[in-house]
Amino acid sequence: MAVADLLCLVFDVILFELHGIYYPDSFLDYTAICRMNFFLIFISVECSVWLTVAFTFDRYVAICCQKLRTRYCTEKSAKVVVATIWGLSILENIPRYFVSEPQVIIDNIAWFCIVKASRYTELIWITYLWIDIIFLTFIPFLLVLLCNGLTIKHILLTSRIRKALRGSDNDSELENRKKSIVLLLLISANFILLWMVILIHFICAQITEVEFLQTNYSNPFAILEQAGYMLQDLSSCTNTIIYVASQAKFREDLQILFKYPRALLFKVRK
Repeated sequence: MAVADLLCLVFDVILFELHGIYYPDSFLDYTAICRMNFFLIFISVECSVWLTVAFTFDRYVAICCQKLRTRYCTEKSAKVVVATIWGLSILENIPRYFVSEPQVIIDNIAWFCIVKASRYTELIWITYLWIDIIFLTFIPFLLVLLCNGLTIKHILLTSRIRKALRGSDNDSELENRKKSIVLLLLISANFILLWMVILIHFICAQITEVEFLQTNYSNPFAILEQAGYMLQDLSSCTNTIIYVASQAKFREDLQILFKYPRALLFKVRK
């Protein structure tokens, strides 16, 4: 998850969004490199989304499915799931490399990328974009909501049973379960809200004459698109932070990480 989110920020924020401001007309604007960057952006975004879904499902199995947990929640399963998500993301986004064309050719060198006009008219491209929207937003939304909803339901049910058996509200286990509920709700809300704006723009682009990557920022759809991309990039920051920073084990390891360089420095001085 962290690697996929970091790649989103590198390819999308640094190499795409910021390069036009800080290093315009560079080699990054060659059409071949521009196309490849688009390709890598969508691969990393798709991996980020589906790894979040996979991690959410993993938490659901670990908490709610005791028998399945021993077989599924293993290092081997994690490797298979991660490799599958990366492989399918690469295959699914191969057409992205061919959806754009050179904006201008100077001295036989193709510069910049613009979306092909055929992308808005040919049935194969329209179908591909609808499939992409469904698998990148709708299905992940439903799976995250479903897994977290079932997990919260299970936590509430077991908490009521535990409370009835113990006959006391002073229970550290119940407090941990309440924190888990808050975490799951936060993940669902964060993921869906930050992706909602770009989802609306995707749908508008599919059913109207709105085009992608407009540069006329007086156009409300251009503003909507850029705001959607900004929130989408923000999602790549927050998902991993929410998941790991809320875990006690992660905080313990982080403290060790900060303490170790200090200890090593004092040892060298001695």
